[in-house]
Amino acid sequence: MTETPDDRHVGPILHLRGHDAEGLRLAAIVIRPEGAPCGTLRAGDATHDPRAIARLEGLTVWRFDFTLRTRDRGYVFEGESYPVETDLAGDLRLAFLSCNGEEIGDMDRDPAERDAMWDRMRAEHETRPFAVLIQGGDQIYADEVTQGHPLSDDWPDDVPSTASRADLDDLARHLRAGFVRRYMRSLASPGIGGIMARVPTLAVWDDHDICDGWGSLPEAATDSAVGRTLFAVAREMYLLFQHGAVEADIPEIFADPSGAQLGWQRILPGLTLTTPDLRSERRRRRVMGEAGWALLEAPSPEPAQTFVVSSVPLLGPRLSLVEAVMWLWPGMQKYEDDLRDQWQSRAHRADWRRALRAMLRLRARGPVTVLSGEIHLATRAEMAADPGPVHQLVASGIAHRAPPGAYARGLGWLGSLGEGPLGGHPIRILPPPGLRRRYVAERNFLVLERDAGAWAAVWHLEETGPTAPLPL
Repeated sequence: MTETPDDRHVGPILHLRGHDAEGLRLAAIVIRPEGAPCGTLRAGDATHDPRAIARLEGLTVWRFDFTLRTRDRGYVFEGESYPVETDLAGDLRLAFLSCNGEEIGDMDRDPAERDAMWDRMRAEHETRPFAVLIQGGDQIYADEVTQGHPLSDDWPDDVPSTASRADLDDLARHLRAGFVRRYMRSLASPGIGGIMARVPTLAVWDDHDICDGWGSLPEAATDSAVGRTLFAVAREMYLLFQHGAVEADIPEIFADPSGAQLGWQRILPGLTLTTPDLRSERRRRRVMGEAGWALLEAPSPEPAQTFVVSSVPLLGPRLSLVEAVMWLWPGMQKYEDDLRDQWQSRAHRADWRRALRAMLRLRARGPVTVLSGEIHLATRAEMAADPGPVHQLVASGIAHRAPPGAYARGLGWLGSLGEGPLGGHPIRILPPPGLRRRYVAERNFLVLERDAGAWAAVWHLEETGPTAPLPL
């Protein structure tokens, strides 16, 4: 991609740190070329100076930490006003998205085509503002960053068994440059940066934020020196660009203060947002370690409504059937890692049941909705429970182009077979409201709205437009 001046000027980008009696606690990052000035930020009666938290690739990442009281209604940066929804106690709108890119050639796409749904989301925000932007994984597609370096050019199929410290440091520099280019290109987009300057974001990562299939690849690759270097750089960039954070900030932001698991929880009035990290501790036969389970299985502090973000769908079709027969067809083996990524994989059956039991315990305390992405389609599901179902809403592919219709129809057939890993709690895959097919092959994002205490969800589909509201 040919670099333009805007690709080196990003921000402000808002990150939601928390909400309490003092108001909305935020961090805002601003990225400028090294040596370029960064102005002050005014929130209410206070003026804040920036603090440099990172310098890399000729850029300085500046951060402001501040609180907006309900009456503040926004902030001012370098003379420009940015309205922010600060009253979260009444009616509320949230946006959810995932899969912001593509595996191959994403940097060369026409920005008008690539970011069309972001522009639509920003228009929706300007009509009726969002209070929080939830990003459900694959915020960048970093698959190509391993190319162009001798240690990682053939990743993950051919990984050097030995490498010197100097060569690994050189690899880290190469990878870091690739990650920075992708993050800066994304955040410099007027549609993306425009909404993230006004709507605080919360983000969880998925495999493409590291590399395709991270954690489901052969462990000889992920445990190698090259694999550990790739993960370390991806993690550093995820903290910096998706949370406006560095290592020292982890105890404040994430549920596990050690940082081994980057799941988080935010408590808002009448709402709990809980998000386990399904990548940091993942192995080919494990979705999470005990730090992740501790977060997922904890009671909801605010049981009026709980949204649980699972970066891969928790309620899904019988993909284990595909795993059982995939070895019968030549060429199907290349999809093994994709299937191993899913909760429904035969390798994760015990973990899947454990996660579903956790949802049932949460549902006994209050309404529970799972938000998921990853599959580049729109769909929904329900798991039978008492006193009402556990909902799952999948919105996937805000920038990733939709897969072929045959793929959606195939998943729809699998979904018609039903699934019930827990006795008495069958799972049904259902179409979004007003549509016939269980899986919709269109780019999309999701709007979650609380109106007079009642929650509903609307999918915004690229061709079909907004769906009818789904009561939760």
